[in-house]
This record gives sequence, C-alpha cells and structure tokens, in this order.
Amino acid sequence: MTKLLGTIISLFMLVPTMAQKTRKPLVKDSTNRFSDSIRSLPPLEIRSLRVNESSPFAKTNLSKAAIGLVNVGQDLPFIIQNTPSVVVSSDAGNGVGYTGIRIRGTDATRINVTLNGIPYNDAESMGTYFVDLPDFGSSLNSIQIQRGVGTSSNGAGSFGATLNLATNDYKPSSYLSFQNSMGSFHTLRNTLMAGTGLLKNHFTIDGRLSKINSDGYIDRAKSKLSSYYLSSTYWAKKSSLRLNIFSGKEKTYQAWYGVPSELLSTQRTYNPAGMEKLDNPYDNQTDNYVQTHYQLFYNYQVNTYLKWNTALFLTRGKGYYEEYKASVDPQDYGVTTLPKKLIDLVRRRWLDNHFYGQIASLSYEKDKNLFILGGGWSQYNGLHYGSLPYLVAPSTSNDYKYYNNKGTKFDVNSYVKWQNKITTQLISFIDIQYRFVAPTMNGFDANPTLKIDRNFNFFNPKMGITYSTLSTNYYTSIAIAHKEPNRDDFEAGKTLQPKSEKLIDLETGFNSKFKNFEWGANFYYMHYKDQLVLTGKINDVGSYNRTNVPLSYRMGIELEEKLNLGKNIISSGNITWSKNKINKFTEYFDDYDNGGQKSVQHSNTAIALSPNLIAAHNLTWVSKSQFQIALVNKYVSKQYLDNTQNESRILNAYFLTDLNIAYPFMNKLKWSAQVQFYLNNIFDTLYEPNGYTYSYFYGGAVTTSNNFYPMAGRNYWLSLKINLK
Repeated sequence: MTKLLGTIISLFMLVPTMAQKTRKPLVKDSTNRFSDSIRSLPPLEIRSLRVNESSPFAKTNLSKAAIGLVNVGQDLPFIIQNTPSVVVSSDAGNGVGYTGIRIRGTDATRINVTLNGIPYNDAESMGTYFVDLPDFGSSLNSIQIQRGVGTSSNGAGSFGATLNLATNDYKPSSYLSFQNSMGSFHTLRNTLMAGTGLLKNHFTIDGRLSKINSDGYIDRAKSKLSSYYLSSTYWAKKSSLRLNIFSGKEKTYQAWYGVPSELLSTQRTYNPAGMEKLDNPYDNQTDNYVQTHYQLFYNYQVNTYLKWNTALFLTRGKGYYEEYKASVDPQDYGVTTLPKKLIDLVRRRWLDNHFYGQIASLSYEKDKNLFILGGGWSQYNGLHYGSLPYLVAPSTSNDYKYYNNKGTKFDVNSYVKWQNKITTQLISFIDIQYRFVAPTMNGFDANPTLKIDRNFNFFNPKMGITYSTLSTNYYTSIAIAHKEPNRDDFEAGKTLQPKSEKLIDLETGFNSKFKNFEWGANFYYMHYKDQLVLTGKINDVGSYNRTNVPLSYRMGIELEEKLNLGKNIISSGNITWSKNKINKFTEYFDDYDNGGQKSVQHSNTAIALSPNLIAAHNLTWVSKSQFQIALVNKYVSKQYLDNTQNESRILNAYFLTDLNIAYPFMNKLKWSAQVQFYLNNIFDTLYEPNGYTYSYFYGGAVTTSNNFYPMAGRNYWLSLKINLK
C-alpha cells in the first residue's frame, strides 16, 4: 500500500520536466535588479503553505529586519517569544541549548514546523529540536506563525500552530557580514555570512558559518554548538534550481531533569544530571547530535497564471546521549560474563536516522481565483540502540548493543486550496487535505517484544470567508485537523494502544489599519476529541504514558495593537485571554503502601501548562539615524503543572522587562556597522516558565514532588555586526 501511494504521488510530482533555457535576454529594472517574478516573488514552496492578508486565519509575519533585531544567538523560540500566545523556556536557563515553546498552551509536538516548506518535526516524537540548528535565525528571511489549525501544510499535524521558516530568496548583490556576540554565563557567538550576488546573470551562492558556546545558567549546562548553511541557485528566465545544504552539531551537558521544589530557594541552579557518580558529577553527561539537511528545489513559471514547484529532501541525523549509572546489575544490560555484583557503568543511547521525501505544488492564479494543488511524501527510518563504550568484558565490544530497535514511518499528503474573490469585498477560502500515515516500530528499549504496525487515514477540511472594507478585514473560518500518536504513546502496550486525536478549530476576528494605528482581535474555540494527555497511568512496562481523554477544549481571544506616538515612538503589543479545560479524566498515582495505583476522578479542570493570560508590549524609540531603544515587557499568568488543577502543583505568574538597544554607528557607501545591547530581565525576577510534577501514595498520605526549570535573572547580550556591501 505504501509503495503504491508513493509511486502515484511521485508520478504527479515529477512532471512537468525542467524547462529549456530561454534565448531572450533578461530585462533589468532601473535599480539593476531583475524584474521577472521567478526572482522577485517568494518561491512557490513558501507561497503554497503560507496564508496571505485575505486568508481567514490568525497569523503573524516576521521580516528579515524584525528577526535581525532580536537574533543575538539564542535558540529560535526566543526570536518569536513576544508574538501572540507564545511562552518559551530553556533547560539551561538562558535560551542557548535545548529550548521549549508553547503556542496557545500547546507544546512543540503539536506545532507543525517547516523549513522552506519541508517538514522539520521529528517523525517519531514530533518534537522540534532547534538545538540541532544553531544560529539558524541568521539564515532566515521570514517567519510566518499561523495560530490554530491554519492552512494545510506538509508533515506533522497542526494542533496549536504552524511555524513556517523561509531561507530561500533572491540576493542580487554581493555581501559579507560578521556578527560577534558575548553575553552572561561566558556565552560567545560568532557568525560569518557571505553571498556572491548574481554571477553571469544566472548564479547566486550564499553561505554562513556559526559557532556558539555557553556555560548556561544552570550548573554544568554547557553548550558547544556549530553550524553551517550553503545555498546555490541557478536562475533562468522562467525557472530556478536551488540546492541547500545546512548542518548543525551540538554537544550539551544534560539539564533536562529540572530543579526539585525543595531546592529552588537555596540551590536554584542545581543540576542532578551526572550526580550518580559519588566523588563529583560525571563530566561527560552530555547529549551529542549532528543533523544535516539536503534540499533541492525546482521552480518553473509555465505562464503568467501557472506556476509549478517540486523539491527533494534528505535529513540525516545521528547522535547519542551519555549517562553515568551507579550500582547496576550488568545482566540487565545482557552482560553475563562479569561476576554477579552491582557495578557502575557508562551507557550511550543512540539515535541514527534518515528522513527523506518530496514536496510539490501547482499554483494557478487568474482573475478572481487562486488554486493551489500540492502535497508531499516522506519516509523515516530510525535506529534506536544502546552501547556500553567503556565496559571491559568478554561479551562486549565496540559494536555491542544492549538494545537495538528500529522504527519507520511513511507519510503522504495531498491538498487543494481555492481562494475566490466573490465580490470586490468578499473572499472565500476552501482547503481540503488528505493524509495517510503508517508508523511501524520493531520493539522498544524496555519492551523489545512489542511490535507496532498502525495505519491512519486523515481527512482535514478547512473553509472560511473574509470581508474587507477600506481599512478593515473581517474573517471567520472552521478547520478540522487530526494527529497520530507519537512513539512513546505506542509503548503503552498491546491492550492500551492510543487512538488518534481530532481537533475542530473555529476562528473569527478582524484587523484594522489606519494612518497611525493598527489593531486586531481574534476569537478562537478549539474543540478536541481524544486528546492525549498525561494522567499518571503506567503502561505495561511501568512507564508513564499519555491517555486519550474524550473531550477537552481551548477558548480565547487574542488582541494586537500598533500605535505611532508621534514621529519617533512606536507602541506595539498583544494580549491573550484563554480558558483551557478537560471535561473529564482519571488521575492515577502510584500506591507504594499497597502496590499498584490509586485513581481519582476529575472534571472541568485546567489543561496543564496553559496560562489564562499572556501579554507582551514593546515601546520603541527610533531616531532618524535608526538608533533604537526598546522597552519590552512580558507577562504570563499562573500555570498548572498537571491536569488536576491542584493549587499545590503550579508555576507562579511572572512579569519580565527587557531593554534592547540597537545603535548603527557607521553607515558608509561600502560598509556599515551596528552595536546591539540587550539587558534581559532588568528587575532580576526569579521565575520558572516550565516544569513537571508527579505524586505517589506512601505512609497513608499523598506526596507530590514538583520540579522546575528556572530561568536566569538579570543577564545581558552585547553584539557587534559589520556589513561589507
């Protein structure tokens, strides 16, 4: 079945073939830039997935200039942290290394992420690990965030938002750029970017080298990150062929266990990782991973109305995390040749994967209609295995694996979008997607005999309407999305296999633009069926797994504003009020007195890590010379650590203030320079945006353990950027 579907969709995507070179000379405009649309417009792999101003969805667009103002070396979630409904966190506490993002309370496994239209979410966990793409923000030309289901995309199902990242654009002039940053916790970031401009009327080459090192705020939470980006394009009159190769390498000391609540006030930066080693923490308790992306794009403009695109991609990833384990039985690792006694050892848990596939889209735009036909297919092959690199025993060798499991996943989707201008003011939008997903898993570490072979068929329709006046767009939409469980969910056991999730998303709102003032409001109601949530229930091998709950919902209103206060001062901000509830679910916790688990019924409780209020405000002063000073405020209300709405299991509300300064002190004909200074959390607020909890019954009472991921207090970044034109 999967091979047949792959063959059918490949036949669709591989035609038409590449166009013949045109013999007509290219036409230049007065600025010496080529005026043909194949260069001047965003490429079709981006336009086919993004929504425009007339689309009935809530969205935020960030330009290259806006990205550059906040990009000093932190992970990508921190670049978009002040957009509506966004909460970010960092394991290391300073935004370098492993980071987290939630939009409308939904985590990264429910946010569809694409890089130039190509899926980025990990195929098995569906998470997004931007630590594997250090300094990727420096190569971005634009970002679009669609909140809610949004329009159809490639890859993972969108249950909270879609994050569309674009690097592909046309840079006609040569350039050379250096950016060096330093910050608190011995953080250093060095970036070199260069581009040839247009060579011989046909070629452009762009590249970047980056390196980021940081000690982190949390103890031993060091990061050593490096990356490169290379893109080369051949431009013809009506077509383009682009090859992207980019890669990231990360070595981070583990900081993913959090700080126990009882230590938060006295040892706020405590890190339990590596502490099983008695004399001192194990110095190589690290995560090590290399991820390399290969992307090949072909765009062809058939005529004025018809455009076609296809892209092939391969994402290659390999790495491990290393752990020191004390007082273990070697027989638990399959080693039977050592004496029967407990020993200390070091283990490595590996992931070795290939993710490859193809996307394509065909766009027809004429008169009052825009049609887009598109889709894609992908194949994931992943190996999960463990090794004992330092254990000396007759039964172990360099290639010894104490577990060895394989997972695969085939994913194919197709969609059709139709935008119709019914009148000069009324525009309709219809979007229909079919997606087929087939995950297989040949055993798990703790359950090697459990085999998974599931198929999912999803039908995801979306429709909406937009009414426009001279200054205001009003819109309403309804969208349906489905999402398959992730790898950990499938480990529930033979009798506890999870169901897929379903979401119905209703959105309605408006945005108005006047001479000095812009504002908008968006109301959303997201109705979930069979949402997978943590309930404390253990699976067949004693691990905690997510469980389907019949009904839950998220409901809220998002407000945005931008106001010019005179010639030099700009006020901009957003605020989200929301209500996030689970109708009914059963909480489980371990009973250490009697064995097994106890359970408690709950109804109408708040969804974990979903604040009712999120707000951000930016007050910026800009001089005629583009000297900028910005005061940035962020507020996040109380969050519950689990779904019980228990007041003893919460993250406290927090309010942050940052000061951002950008000073372009030189702007010559051939070069320019700019200094950026960021003083973050200037009032030294102690806060924790993320955490987890677990409870157990012992000694006749319920005991709860809360763990938090603290963020740094007052800290700074200083950056110098030099551009040679």
